[in-house]
Amino acid sequence: MHGYVLQKRSDMNETAATVFPDELQGEVHPEKKKKRISKPIQSLLEGDFLSREGVVNNLPYLVFLAIIAIIYIANTYYAEKTFKDIETTKLELKELRYQYITTKSNLMYLSKQSEISGRAKLLGLMETTVPPFKIFHAGLTPTTENRK
Repeated sequence: MHGYVLQKRSDMNETAATVFPDELQGEVHPEKKKKRISKPIQSLLEGDFLSREGVVNNLPYLVFLAIIAIIYIANTYYAEKTFKDIETTKLELKELRYQYITTKSNLMYLSKQSEISGRAKLLGLMETTVPPFKIFHAGLTPTTENRK
């Protein structure tokens, strides 16, 4: 029988033991290969891509992209602020419209003849019983007034 030399996970720090095939039942744990991270991802995680000449050569373009990103974010904030201002103005307009309608309704109610006569009685004024009529001046007639 040929002997196998395996290193158990628990015995990693110990010396290698000789294990025979009969003794392998239940104790053998095949070693899993470590998954290798692809080179670009590994380079990205380690930061090696920053030291390359390509980044240095493209630095103006990267700065330009950063400025455009900042402008884009600022524009978004400005649009949100404008939208909030519009909504606030709409609410204010709605409240002013309600106030206008209420004031107009009160004015119409207070302008009724019955309301005016009631308020005049509180001041001691009496409503006239004689209907209104036109007063003409003897020297002027309506036809001579229009010619001037």
